[in-house]
Amino acid sequence: MKKILIIQTAFIGDAILATALLEKLHRCIPSAKLDLLVRQGNESLFSNHPYLHQLLVWNKRKDKIKNLAKTVLLIKQNKYDLVINLQRFFSSGLFTVLSGADITIGFDKNPLSWLFTKSVKHEIGTQKHEIERNQDLIAHLCDTFIDKPKLYPTLQDYQSVAVYQQMPYYCIAPNSVWYTKQFPAPKWIELINKMSIENNIFLLGAPGDFEACDYIKNNAIHKNVINLAGKLSFLQSAALMHGAAMNFVNDSAPMHIGSAMNAPVTAIFCSTVPNFGFGPLSDNSKNVETKEILSCRPCGLHGFKNCPKEHFKCASTIQIEQFLID
Repeated sequence: MKKILIIQTAFIGDAILATALLEKLHRCIPSAKLDLLVRQGNESLFSNHPYLHQLLVWNKRKDKIKNLAKTVLLIKQNKYDLVINLQRFFSSGLFTVLSGADITIGFDKNPLSWLFTKSVKHEIGTQKHEIERNQDLIAHLCDTFIDKPKLYPTLQDYQSVAVYQQMPYYCIAPNSVWYTKQFPAPKWIELINKMSIENNIFLLGAPGDFEACDYIKNNAIHKNVINLAGKLSFLQSAALMHGAAMNFVNDSAPMHIGSAMNAPVTAIFCSTVPNFGFGPLSDNSKNVETKEILSCRPCGLHGFKNCPKEHFKCASTIQIEQFLID
């Protein structure tokens, strides 16, 4: 295999988990040129990635079909020997089928999988992590060792956050795209107020999370809460999380950033469950979820904008004592 393309144009967390496949392919086929196709907005995750030959970016938000056609043309021009599709959606199937690659591999749930050279069964809820499911796609090309995702912040990324690392600290990423995946703000405030006043607490997130983080900061008794939402890049956030005493996250992208840095992670699962296969992978990691048996949980794979039952007990019944903060 001389040229290999991995396709993962889903959200940030999915793109991070795809890095485990880069690690595995580089280890098993070190001479291969590895390219990755991601959606626009995720490209900064891969700045100066040591194993990437080329990063392809598809703009899905503007002129989606026109840019899809341009991306197909670019893929064909690159003349790949192997295309590995990690997604289960029609558009990624088109990239795969129209790639012109000698070998195309993807999951059987992709609507165009019948046109792939090889399709592999994808099952949720079997205790397999998503990185294992992804690596099943190339089981015939490599060994059975499970490689983990990894991000590579630069020296400049580490230097840019060094100013925040003068004393012990925690990181908290309190928000999520999905309401039912998000630990409620009053619960975050309660947790923060249990933390040592000798530690700084950094609130992380996108620019759009700044207001929500400010609400948490302004309503906490703890005086060393610093709102960094929108102030750090993905890789700068990764560098900061790497040095934290603990990172508290929802079932969302920051959890996967923590995994990719092998940083300590406490992951909170509200409407979703670790059994879906997207939990933290760090050596020092812990899952926190309600101890109550709720017939409505899990209510979906990705979460909802509102609790379908309108009580959100999967979050409200989580007790702060479950976090065991020193």
